[in-house]
This record gives sequence, structure tokens and C-alpha cells, in this order.
Amino acid sequence: MNNAIKVNNLTKKYKGFLLDNVSFTVPRGYICGFIGQNGAGKTTVMKLMMGMAIKDGGDIEILGKSSDDFPLKEDLGVLFDQPYFQEDWTPLDIEKALSPFYRHWDSAAYHQYLQRFSLDPKQKFKSLSRGMKMKLGLAVTLSHNAQLLLLDEPTSGLDPVMRDEILDILREYMLDENKSLFFSTHITSDLEKIADYIIYIDKGRILYSGLKDELLEKYCLIRGGMEELPESKRHKIIGLREHLGGFEGMIEVGDIGGFPPGVITETVSLEDIMVHMNRRGA
Repeated sequence: MNNAIKVNNLTKKYKGFLLDNVSFTVPRGYICGFIGQNGAGKTTVMKLMMGMAIKDGGDIEILGKSSDDFPLKEDLGVLFDQPYFQEDWTPLDIEKALSPFYRHWDSAAYHQYLQRFSLDPKQKFKSLSRGMKMKLGLAVTLSHNAQLLLLDEPTSGLDPVMRDEILDILREYMLDENKSLFFSTHITSDLEKIADYIIYIDKGRILYSGLKDELLEKYCLIRGGMEELPESKRHKIIGLREHLGGFEGMIEVGDIGGFPPGVITETVSLEDIMVHMNRRGA
């Protein structure tokens, strides 16, 4: 399969944290959600992918090339949760500063995005709201024909309307089947709307790498009275909680056989999976 990203045995040690032989692939043409609680290693992985930190071991290939290949950077569009531009720069200043670094910079596309986002080309960056700063960052990211977008918490702190608008922009970008999107976020509801693929990292290790729908179909929520919890099934329930009204937790769909008929099962969300996995590890 043609991969947009291939990470093999990636290792990075910090005081109190170890990125532990992380391996995963992201097929080209997919929207990949990168999930995990704060401190799980998401930003560390992305910085290593972009050459912003030095790995202790392992290999990273992006678009079929080593991540150390400098010309590769032209094919990447990178956006963090806070765009970093000079405070007194305007969108026009930003274009003048950045366009020489990209052979495929599209000034017409950039100004179309500015118009679409209602951004004043002469307004200083420091006077923009957080949402407008993110839109400006997206305008830059999308204006040089990047083949892979690497986005780190791009919708964090935005209101639901602004988040939905940004997701629509990303959907449009992905109409080109040769392009790919790697999207780190803790707002899992956004990923449920647009992601095809999920990579789940926890405490520096990959817990899941694969299709989003397969992950969601693997588990379900379960609840019932205490008299409906067979002792032989207790260890099968992930993040088991017991209370006066009964029990609740998450279980693999393949393990639900053998419970009394009164037990209730429900579909699971990405957030549910993260919460219950965290309870299991607590």
C-alpha cells in the first residue's frame, strides 16, 4: 500500500517520558486522527516527524522519503494549535515572507482564502481573534500545494461553529485523493465526523492503528444491575465501575455473550474508548 507516513521503532527519551519504539503507517489519501490524552506523546511524535526534535532511534518516512530530506518540507503543510507569526505582520507581510520558500506558492489561492475567511489583508496578526488566527494559518498552509497536512490541535479552543467551518475546509482539501491529512486532537467528536483512520497513543506506546470504523465496532458500552454481572465476566469489562445502581464499563463486542438478557449494551464513541482505557490503566 502507498503510505503517506511510515514510522518504524521511533524512540525518544525525555526526563520522565519515553516514546517507546512507536511504529505505525498512514495510507495515502486518508484522514488520520491521532488521539491520546495530554502527555501521551502526540506532540513529540509530530515534532519528530517535522524535524523539530532529534529522535533517539527509529525511522520516519513521509511521502516515500526520509523525514530528514529537506526538499520534502515543501510538500508538507504544518499547523499547530497556535500559528506563530510576527505580531505586527499583516497577511500581506506573511505572504511576502513565506512565499519565496515555496516553489508552488499560489498567491491567487491565498487571497481567495483570505476573502473566504473575511480576513483583512492589512490587519495586524496581533489584533486577530484566536479563530481568525487559525483561519489565517490554514490559508498559509493550503496555499502551496502541500501533499500532506500535519495539524496539531487545530480546533482546540474554538467554538463549535468555527470548528465545523474548519472541518469543511479540510474535507475540501481531501477531495484530491492524492492528498493526506494527519490530525492530532483531543476533540474526538471532530474526528468522528471526518477521520478514516485512527492512531491511538497512550504513555508513549501505540494502542491502536487502523480504520476508525473497525475500532468503534470492536467495543461497546455495557451496564446492568450487580446481580447481572457474572464473576467470570468481571475481568472482561474495561474501566469497570460499580455503584449502588449496578455496574457499567466497556467491553469487546466478542465478549458480550454469557451476560443475562437484562444487561444493556450501547455503541461506543472515541471519547468513550479513551476514557475507559484510561480507567483500566489507573
